[in-house]
Amino acid sequence: MASPARISLKTFLSTARKSLAAPSAQRPSPLTFVIGNESADLDSICSAVLLAYFRTHTPPHTLHIPLSNLPRADLALRPELTAILRPAGLSPDDFLTLSDFPKDGPRPDQTQWLLVDHNAPTGFLANYLTTASPSESSPIIGCIDHHDDEGVVPASSDPRVFAKCGSCMSLVLDHVKPAWVALPPSREIDSQLSYLALGPILIDTTNLASKDKTTEWDVRAVALAEANLQGGGYDRTGYFDAISELKEDISGLSFRDVLRKDYKRWADGGLVLGMSSVVQGIEYLTTELGDRDGFLEALKSWSKEQGLDIAAVMTVSRPRGVFTRELLVWAFGEQGIRVAKQFVDKNKEALGLEAWGKGGLDGEDGEQGGWRVCWTQRRVESSRKQVAPMLREAMQDASKL
Repeated sequence: MASPARISLKTFLSTARKSLAAPSAQRPSPLTFVIGNESADLDSICSAVLLAYFRTHTPPHTLHIPLSNLPRADLALRPELTAILRPAGLSPDDFLTLSDFPKDGPRPDQTQWLLVDHNAPTGFLANYLTTASPSESSPIIGCIDHHDDEGVVPASSDPRVFAKCGSCMSLVLDHVKPAWVALPPSREIDSQLSYLALGPILIDTTNLASKDKTTEWDVRAVALAEANLQGGGYDRTGYFDAISELKEDISGLSFRDVLRKDYKRWADGGLVLGMSSVVQGIEYLTTELGDRDGFLEALKSWSKEQGLDIAAVMTVSRPRGVFTRELLVWAFGEQGIRVAKQFVDKNKEALGLEAWGKGGLDGEDGEQGGWRVCWTQRRVESSRKQVAPMLREAMQDASKL
């Protein structure tokens, strides 16, 4: 692909869409995709777009197609995304999603994948790659991630970046900085890119104020993006507050939508774990959004729909200004219950788990053989990024018995 002229994010995404939608004989081969994790939060979606943009503008100028890892209908569950896209000159309709992936292929050997904000494919991508021939080399060509390395990304991949920081976008910005500096400046386009980058970093680090999450990677990334903002009107705190307000407003969602809004699913040790992150507390869910029985029925139904052996819900809220986390675990079947109890025995103290609401959500479900416990999590520095690996480790240990 020849060196492209400096184009806006909107034009870039339109070009990517046309390339993906072209008849199979007219598509580039291989097609190169950039994809975030299946929770498809702000960090994953925006990181994929920004990385794809700069990789496309970097020699050899291969078109990188950013694919948001969710169905198109699920974009409506993320009003906070619209707040970030507006100053970037975009709307959710500009994004490519799993719904845009061609029904007629391409085959895995006709694709290349660059992962951001995860390093082991799950969901759509994991299922898609299982159709590849065992003799084929891995189509995963690179990864930028702030999670622990699970050993799936080939050692020869480029980029292959793993580092702990609040937002994966911070690592993406560090990676693309040379490309950004090398491009001819454009007042409008540089500002669009900056707004897209700043949103997830500010959200994931609580406006750079979270001592548990904010790192030098994040501070440097915000400085880089803000240095590329052109014109007036930007206020960091105001921008953060506007996005946060939308992100935390789930008042119009059903319980099912709340559970799938920020959801990840893993299979380990012959068991399946699904974990939902929710931006309001259990009390809000069971008194304001609905009631206790409605919430539990929705969670049971969602667990059945997803084929889960263990369902987990992690909440984040700020009652009276105090940052609070809660964790609910619902295990089904003999093996799932054994694994969940093993997880609690090993990690209860490390996570500071204390009974929530005098055990008001705890219970046994004789019909499905379930075991359910809800806790207040005193060690608030441990998010899904830490708790999910603890649960998965218990699942893997159980498979060895």
